[in-house]
Amino acid sequence: QVQLVESGGGLVQAGGSLTLSCAASGSILSINVMNWYRQAPGKQRELAASITRGGSTNYADSVKGRFTVSRDNAKNTGYLQMNRLKPEDTAVYYCNADIIRYSSTKNYWGQGTQVTVSS
Repeated sequence: QVQLVESGGGLVQAGGSLTLSCAASGSILSINVMNWYRQAPGKQRELAASITRGGSTNYADSVKGRFTVSRDNAKNTGYLQMNRLKPEDTAVYYCNADIIRYSSTKNYWGQGTQVTVSS
């Protein structure tokens, strides 16, 4: 059984910072791409940032320059450092990853963590 568990969400004032963590546990051989999605109330889930196993990153235009995605492959953990937060960053943030177990690759989702930015 594989689990992705996010942590680090909370309430922060505009301009503040938060760091989210995503810890993968279970019988894992390797993790390919790790993604951070977010879903604001009444909106579709969108990809905020992603990082490959080799460290290549990709960001949505709305977070570029403010968010930094990273990972620790030895710990099977990913991070999303969020700076200069805006009220429009308020959303549930989900970790998503392609995880290799035995001889197959499967996509997994975390349960989500709430980020609320007050103005």
